Amino acid sequence: MPMGRKRKKSGPLRNTAEALRQKRGAVATIYVILRVAVIVTMVAQFFNGNFENVFLCALTLVLFLVPTFIERQIRVDLPDTLEVIILLFIFAAEILGEIQEYYITFPHWDTMLHTFNGFLCAAIGFALVDILDRSERFSIQLSPLFLALVAFCFSMTIGVLWEFFECLMDLLLHVDMQKDTIVHTVSSVMLDPTGGNTPTAIRDITNVIVVTADGSQYPLGLGGYLDIGILDTMEDLFVNFIGAILFSVIGYFFVKSRGQGRFARRFIPRVLSETEMEESGGADA
Repeated sequence: MPMGRKRKKSGPLRNTAEALRQKRGAVATIYVILRVAVIVTMVAQFFNGNFENVFLCALTLVLFLVPTFIERQIRVDLPDTLEVIILLFIFAAEILGEIQEYYITFPHWDTMLHTFNGFLCAAIGFALVDILDRSERFSIQLSPLFLALVAFCFSMTIGVLWEFFECLMDLLLHVDMQKDTIVHTVSSVMLDPTGGNTPTAIRDITNVIVVTADGSQYPLGLGGYLDIGILDTMEDLFVNFIGAILFSVIGYFFVKSRGQGRFARRFIPRVLSETEMEESGGADA
C-alpha cells in the first residue's frame, strides 16, 4: 500500500450505495440496468392497478441486495460470473417469468431456470464444504468425491424444498405454481371397475367435463386430461438433477487439481481474509 494512504476500517458495509461502489464495473453496470428495469416495471404495474405485480417488483429489488449482503455480512467473495448469473436469474424468474408471462410464452423457460438453479445451488453447496475443508480450524481433509457428493445432495435438497413450497402455495393460495400438463392417457387403480388394486387405463382422452356439486357441467375443451402438476414437478427435479450433476463433476476436478480450474473458480465463493477485507474497504476510496 502506498505511504500516506489511509486504510479504511474493516467490517461489513453499512449501506447499499457504499457496497455498490465497491463492486466491479461489469457487475455494477448490470445491477444498475436491472434495477432501473424493475423500477420502471413497478411504476407501470402500479398505474395499471396490478398491485400483486408491484409486490413482485419490490421483492425483486430486495432479492437483488442478497449477494451484497452475503458478501459483507459473511465476508465471502462472490465471483463476478456467479453474481451476474444470480442477478439475471432473479430478474428472469420474477420480472420476465411472472410479470411478462415468459413461463407461458416460452414453454421451456421454467425448465431453463430450474437447470440453472441446480447448477448454482451445487456451486454454493460445494463452496460451503470446500471453505470448511480449507479452514485451519479443522484437521480433516475431505476427498474431492465427497465434496462433489455433498454439492449434489445440497442442490437436490434445495430443489425438493422449492417444490414443497410451490405445492404449499398451490394448496393454500391457488396460485398454480406447479403448472399443469395436458395428457391423453390416465392409468389409476381408482379406475378399476372391480374396486381392486389393478391399474386401469383410459386412453385417447380428447376432452374432460367438470361437474360441480350443483350439477353444473363445464367442458374444459383442452384436448385432453388436465394433469395436476406432478409432471411439471418431476421435470423440474430432473433438470435440477442435471444441473447439480454438471457442477458436481466440475467441482470434483477443481478440487482434484487443487483449484487450478479457471471455469469452476468463476462459480465458487471463497472466504476473504482480514487483510483482503481491509483492502476491499479501501480500494475504492
